[in-house]
Order: sequence, then structure tokens, then C-alpha cells
Amino acid sequence: MSKCVVVTGASSGIGFAIATRLHEAGWTVVGVSRSLPKQAYAFAYVTADLTKEEDVVRAVRVGILPARGTIDALVNCAGMGISGAIEETALTDAKRQFDVNLFGTFTITKELLPALRASKGRIVNISSVAGELAVPFQAFYSMSKAAIDAFTDTLRLELKPLGVQACAVLPGDTATGFTAHREKSAGKTGVYDARVARSVERMERDETRGASPDAVAKVVDRVLKRRRMPPQVAVGFQYKLFLFLKKVLPKRLVEAVVYGMYGK
Repeated sequence: MSKCVVVTGASSGIGFAIATRLHEAGWTVVGVSRSLPKQAYAFAYVTADLTKEEDVVRAVRVGILPARGTIDALVNCAGMGISGAIEETALTDAKRQFDVNLFGTFTITKELLPALRASKGRIVNISSVAGELAVPFQAFYSMSKAAIDAFTDTLRLELKPLGVQACAVLPGDTATGFTAHREKSAGKTGVYDARVARSVERMERDETRGASPDAVAKVVDRVLKRRRMPPQVAVGFQYKLFLFLKKVLPKRLVEAVVYGMYGK
């Protein structure tokens, strides 16, 4: 009997690539997202809005566990992004960023933990290099991904004696529909307009030229196959190098580089 993995955010982009690759690798895959994929898919699917606790509880207790029984792994990939200056970001937008990227991940993880404890399963949380290197005019996205890293670290410590492993996978620029769906805060003060426009333009250009979502899916596949998952892994040599340099170079120098790319 094949092992079962739940993949959130599986309707498109990185989540769809992960669900598809794991299905092809022999996993029984259950995708979870607010809507069904628009392209053909071969894995099972349960619809749920991860920002609504009652929706998640229903999806897990009615749609996933009774049909699948054992859950061997969870890959949390659901996410969205907003951009704009901190001063010009509405509180409701900032909260929605965290509701999707952090609290949705927390809610479904919490609901599936009893099953994962029973199977001594694995959790992979899709974070971002932006969680390690704060990006100007993407503050709340960077903050939410930094929170995912802390969430993953804490899960690993709490679950270690129970046999459940947790890992954060950090993609960099990746060519997906995420770019087109980024929500942009409208400038209100006029102070940041030109810089935000230049920053987002470069960001989106880099993303459209970025790696394929399957590059992230390959890393997740490899991580799940390892006897002992690493605490954290970046996707691609250049991002592994960025994170290494962040550790060894002075913070002022790292910030100067990031500012030169996205802050001016």
C-alpha cells in the first residue's frame, strides 16, 4: 500500500508541481486548496479555504482521514503575496497575508498531527529565501515566511521524541502564477511610488525568469525520501550561496546588497 501525502495549495504553481511529482513517484496524494486545478490532474482532491478553521476541520475529518486512514506526510504550500511600503499597507491586507501563509498552515498541520504522530510522519513547509533575506516593499510576505521558518523549527523540537520530522524548503525566484496574483498596495502618500514600482518590476522580472516549479518539487521529493530530513534546504545553488553569505558577511553589507537590488 502506497504512503499518503497531503499537499496544500495544490491547485496551481509549486503546489501543483509537488502534488503531480509525488503522485508520479508512487505516493497517494490528496491535494487541498480553495478550488480545483484548472489543468488535468491525476491525484485526489479536497476543497477547503485554509483561512477558515471550520473548513479545514471539515476537510480533514470528513474528506481526508475517513477515506485515507493513515497520513504519512504533509506538504504545506498554500500561500499568497502582497507588496507595497509598510506605511501604506492596510492592516486588513497584512492580516490576510498571515491568515493564508501562516495561520492556514498552522490550522491544517494541527488537525493532521494526530495522524502524523501515529505514522511517525513528515512535514515539509514551503517557506522562501525572502524569509531569510527581508525584501523591501515585501515586508509582510517576508515576515510571514520568517514565521513559517520559526514554526517549522518549533515543530521539529516539539515532535522529535514522537518520531515526526519537519523541514522548511526555501525556493527563490520561481516562474508561477504567483507573480500575476500578487496584490499591490496602492500608494497613498506618494513618498514611495517610484521606488515601489521599480522594486516590484524587478521582482516580477526575476520571478518570470526564475526556476521551474518542478525544481522545487524535485527538492521536496528528495527530502521526503531521506532517512533524516534536513532542518532547512534552499532550492538552487545561488540561493544556497546567498544564505551562506548572509551568515558570514556583516549585516550592513547584506542589507546594502538587498537595498541595491530592490530598495532604490
